[in-house]
Amino acid sequence: MKREYIPAFHFIIKLLKMAKDLKPHIGIFGRRNNGKSSIINKLTGQDIAIVSDFAGTTTDPVKKSMEIFGIGPAVIIDTAGIDDYGELGTKRVEKTYQTIKNIDCAILVITNNEFDTPEIELINRFTENDIPFLVIHNKSDIIPIDTTLKSRIEHDYHTKVLDFNTINGDTSTLTELLKKTIPETSYHKPSLLGDIIKPKDVVVLVTPIDAEAPDGRMILPQVMAIRDVLDNDCICVVVKETNLQDYFEKITCKPALVVTDSQVFAIVNKIVPPEIPLTSFSIVLARLRGDFDNYAKGTSFLSRLKDDDKILMLESCTHQVNCEDIGRYKIPNLIRKFTKKNISFDYISGLAPIENIEQYAMVIQCGGCMVTRKQLINRTNMAVSKNIPISNYGMTLAYLNGIFDRAMEPFRK
Repeated sequence: MKREYIPAFHFIIKLLKMAKDLKPHIGIFGRRNNGKSSIINKLTGQDIAIVSDFAGTTTDPVKKSMEIFGIGPAVIIDTAGIDDYGELGTKRVEKTYQTIKNIDCAILVITNNEFDTPEIELINRFTENDIPFLVIHNKSDIIPIDTTLKSRIEHDYHTKVLDFNTINGDTSTLTELLKKTIPETSYHKPSLLGDIIKPKDVVVLVTPIDAEAPDGRMILPQVMAIRDVLDNDCICVVVKETNLQDYFEKITCKPALVVTDSQVFAIVNKIVPPEIPLTSFSIVLARLRGDFDNYAKGTSFLSRLKDDDKILMLESCTHQVNCEDIGRYKIPNLIRKFTKKNISFDYISGLAPIENIEQYAMVIQCGGCMVTRKQLINRTNMAVSKNIPISNYGMTLAYLNGIFDRAMEPFRK
């Protein structure tokens, strides 16, 4: 198959989008004309969100990248008013609700001491999705917050309420409150390998270059692993699977760990001596970003699949599909060969909604390198809550190749 060459400009745009998607996401919600966009402009010190006296100026959710002191790079999502009406307004409100599943923290904006059904519905959805939130009573220069209402909200919903205005409001107070609300795990990134390697260790990263590999660059988990190995003061060796045998024939110092692309598990497993720990980029990334424990528990369900079972394959990004696509072709073919059953597959890319998840016997998630941990957990939680087994690409490929225990061993230690 002919390889597609991506222009440099498109590559840069893709990198910028990927960087944005990995930042903590903060959604700002409230009724129309409550000043959500004005608050974003106040936080950033720029006129990056459209402000108007007309209700309903903001329609679809819009992402705005910014730097928040004490948190770092973040994405603020400006949403449509939750009190919109009519056929189009109802669709806007539904998109606003859908945004909740993809954020790490929420800001609920109220004005004129209005706190009723729309706000309570939003808070209920925050709670259902385990989203921490704070409340801003905006336009306090016109009508300050009623102290009784403030106390009631803080008591009933265990959150903080800030009386604020965008004319002379203190953004440092808002920023500090936001920093206390957003989970540290959304912006403090733990080490990928720091607990299983030590300084001066040699770590070998096996990175195939095939039709699935992006032109002229490496995929994000590989880049993250290289940086993490170096950050832990280890010696990083990067090699293609076709040169791995040559490497082991020439070295005198055995590596402390080998991390491979999951697609070449079978080849690498035969080459790497059994006493050397071996795992994959996808499994390593699952500890950082995915539901690692439920992946590990659910993977063995592959041996219990039956004829006519249906599996849902979740891809965190949209991409061009070819005959070597891991999620669309390689894994489904391996599962059918392994189970000798008539298994069907559905595919959902990006953060598109999942419908009728009860129809699936199993859900298999990709590595998730293009989304945040919160976004990934929220998607797989839909299956977990229905007792549907989940796995990820790396663990699935390890299991199908008969090396699941070996690939998981480094993390059991």
